[in-house]
Amino acid sequence: MNYDLIVIGGGPAGYIGAARAGQAGLKTLLVEKRSLGGVCLNEGCIPSKALLNSAKIFDYAKYGEKYGVKAQNVELDHSAVISRKNKVVRVLVSGVRAQLKGSNVNVVEGHARITGRSSDGYAIKVNDETFTGKRLLIATGSEPIIPPIPGAKEGMEAGYVLTNREILDIPNIPQSLVVVGGGIIGLEMASYFNSAGAKVTVIEMLDHIAGNTDREISQILLKNYQKKGVDFKLNSRVVEIQNGTVVYESAGKMEEIKADKVLMSVGRRPAIRDIGLESIDVEIENGAIKTDERGKTNIPEVYAAGDVNGRSMLAHTAYREAEVCVNNMLGRRDIVRYNAIPSVIYTNPEVACVGETEETAREKGIDFEVAKLSMRYSGRYVAENEDGDGICKLLINKKYRNLIGVHMIGSYSSEIIYGAGIMIETELRVRDIKELVFPHPTVSEIIRESIFHFDD
Repeated sequence: MNYDLIVIGGGPAGYIGAARAGQAGLKTLLVEKRSLGGVCLNEGCIPSKALLNSAKIFDYAKYGEKYGVKAQNVELDHSAVISRKNKVVRVLVSGVRAQLKGSNVNVVEGHARITGRSSDGYAIKVNDETFTGKRLLIATGSEPIIPPIPGAKEGMEAGYVLTNREILDIPNIPQSLVVVGGGIIGLEMASYFNSAGAKVTVIEMLDHIAGNTDREISQILLKNYQKKGVDFKLNSRVVEIQNGTVVYESAGKMEEIKADKVLMSVGRRPAIRDIGLESIDVEIENGAIKTDERGKTNIPEVYAAGDVNGRSMLAHTAYREAEVCVNNMLGRRDIVRYNAIPSVIYTNPEVACVGETEETAREKGIDFEVAKLSMRYSGRYVAENEDGDGICKLLINKKYRNLIGVHMIGSYSSEIIYGAGIMIETELRVRDIKELVFPHPTVSEIIRESIFHFDD
């Protein structure tokens, strides 16, 4: 069967790209080998947020006395949390399916492999059936990196070493959990299991957590979770995983720690294996499909969006990249601008950032100024956060006086950061932002309070 567009992968990039193409009148086929919604909806963004929300409610119930709320015998029912998580996923997956159906997209389940190109287009083999598409959108996402640590593979086979997929469905809270990797996935899972009662240890090779997050923000997050009982082993490298024991090197010494479960969360890599890219000579760079700002690969009418291109492994980036790809397919020139893509860590407190950090601004030679303010300058933050230590940090370009970076830790940061992204995207200057009206009382007012620390 011939199509105008074949989309390989049904995650955020794939299903949004297919829906937009179908709505525009392109005869579209989407192929997904596992579950519509991809990793984000089934094994990542959404299920983890369901767990974290339950943990947050549990924390509020446990420590409600300082807010005048008393509760007794509060418990977290992990099985009920997992059951609700599964319900949320089912509802949203059915919504994606309905969206695709409403967009006249044909969906086929199975592993897609590109087999070549002919005068009719690109041939895709799925379950022994061949389809042809004039265009391709490759959106196969990413997969967890499993480092060659002795014992890791055996641990996965035995079930005590887990990835983000398995840990979201474990039936019981382990007494002890070792998280290998202090990035976003590791921290969010550490947050949930710490609240749920596990003894959590995070082992991180770097001297800080949260990857490229502003260092001051990541340090505040670290201190918050140390207070909650999470143990962090920084500048440490796991060298072996035995049944029930993790061996790691720290400061030149070998150390051991007991663990009922081990979460492997050292990062993700583009999923490009065994999809037939070599059959049409798609260019690969650093393990990812190389694309330009329009989502185009080196092969005519072949596009790639989402984690598979390695540019920005975030679901919301994937949405935008897919839309840009489809727009260019339709002859509407469009590009992705990567300078103002927000990032969020959904711990408690939340962390959110967009734009340049002090470190990246220095690397790029940008002359900048910084304004930093305690979140306690927000009336609502004080009303809702006893002893909160959140901050908001703004960076402006010293020469042009426009906003280039916003970094926050504190409640509602995830819901505020998009506005900061718009300010950076539209290159608002200090005086422009000073003229904006923020609703009161909201935590978002911290941006307004902070911007007044700069001269126009």
